[in-house]
Amino acid sequence: MRLYSLHQNSAGWRVRIALHLKGISFNYTPASELGEQRYREINPQGLLPALEIDGAVVGQSTAILELLEERYPEPPLLPDDDIERAEVRAFCQLIACDLHPMNSQRARAYLADPLGLSEREILAWYRHWVSLGLGGLEATLQRRSGRGLFCFGPEPSLADVYLVPQLYNCRRYDCDLTPYPALLAAEQACRDHEAFRAAAPEHLPDYEGQQEPWLVS
Repeated sequence: MRLYSLHQNSAGWRVRIALHLKGISFNYTPASELGEQRYREINPQGLLPALEIDGAVVGQSTAILELLEERYPEPPLLPDDDIERAEVRAFCQLIACDLHPMNSQRARAYLADPLGLSEREILAWYRHWVSLGLGGLEATLQRRSGRGLFCFGPEPSLADVYLVPQLYNCRRYDCDLTPYPALLAAEQACRDHEAFRAAAPEHLPDYEGQQEPWLVS
């Protein structure tokens, strides 16, 4: 099994966390070593990450995570209860569909050129959407009575897998995270979990100190 990604690719980070949580051995290849053309031959979408498994290549982190959950059901990353499973998926989809696209490099590049927004304007745009998205996630956790250490209970779920890289992205753009104590508490529980620590971007071969390490951020 081989994961193609980059240390700063938060979608690939989700997959690494899940692989470590499930104890699945994998090889890691920085896509930058391949070049754009070679990587597109592997993954026609050209997006990160991609997982090579059993002679096939699967793109898109959500599809990869669903595959891992189906093929390696232990430990489960979705609750047994069907309503709670839907709630976890809704939490993840808000991050994957509403928040994550806002901080993608290609989206930010388009805002700068050809739209001509300044860096200050782009940051204001991004922080606006972050505050709306994180506010909804925080409210979701706050209304859960007797919640455990992690987002949806005493053990990590896909919600935590999605949350950790997103909060890291928010810090990269100096977003104020103090209004979200429940999210930060869940992230701290993840920092204390061996699998999350093993998946941190600073452990990857292509990490050269370009961003703050997650384990001390």
